[in-house]
Amino acid sequence: MNKIYPSAAAALDGIVRDGQLLAVGGFGLCGIPEALIDALHDSGARDLTVISNNAGVDGFGLGKLLLTRQIRKMISSYVGENKEFERQYLAGELELEFTPQGTLAERLRAGGAGIPAFFTRTGVGTLVAEGKETREFDGRTYVMERSLMPEVALGKAWKADRSGNLIFRRTARNFNPAVIMAGRIAVVEVEEIVDTGSFDPDAVHLPGIYVHRLVLNATPEKRIEKRTTQQNPKGN
Repeated sequence: MNKIYPSAAAALDGIVRDGQLLAVGGFGLCGIPEALIDALHDSGARDLTVISNNAGVDGFGLGKLLLTRQIRKMISSYVGENKEFERQYLAGELELEFTPQGTLAERLRAGGAGIPAFFTRTGVGTLVAEGKETREFDGRTYVMERSLMPEVALGKAWKADRSGNLIFRRTARNFNPAVIMAGRIAVVEVEEIVDTGSFDPDAVHLPGIYVHRLVLNATPEKRIEKRTTQQNPKGN
């Protein structure tokens, strides 16, 4: 089975549609699938529900899809780096399901493992727990969280072999393994593709069974969110 597609647009062809639930890897701008996000933007798909820790920054990453109003709802844990994300949410133009960061990661991991729900103490007694089932274990209250199983997952890895076995690079691993595992169809953008058998099996971070489509982006921009070039005059 050939998993390699000639372009990001080709990798999304036939699997992206309006009203879909998608997950996108990355943390801030670190480890985001830049080419796949651009291809999703260019596809014109609308009314999307997107699971991602945040939504990039204004005009880059998922921020591009916010500007074109292609996203109807975000399931995220952080808003702060994107002013348009914040503006749309506060204006009631964008639905937002806030999820604690660790809970978001576990909801994706559980989805990839076929676990429909789990209990956690995170969020008990807060707005996060409103409307959710709670249960007591060993004298402590826990809230039930449903797993996430997106129809399509867009992930980023450093290297892949032709079978889809993946190696991530340092902090760019972040949410990517969980996102890729959770997707019913997982499309992964990588910087290098090698022949199957080239990797030491112990070096593989995520096996190719989770990966359905691969696309090569050898020179991603890897934009930095905030670059400090001199000390703040206030000393902060």
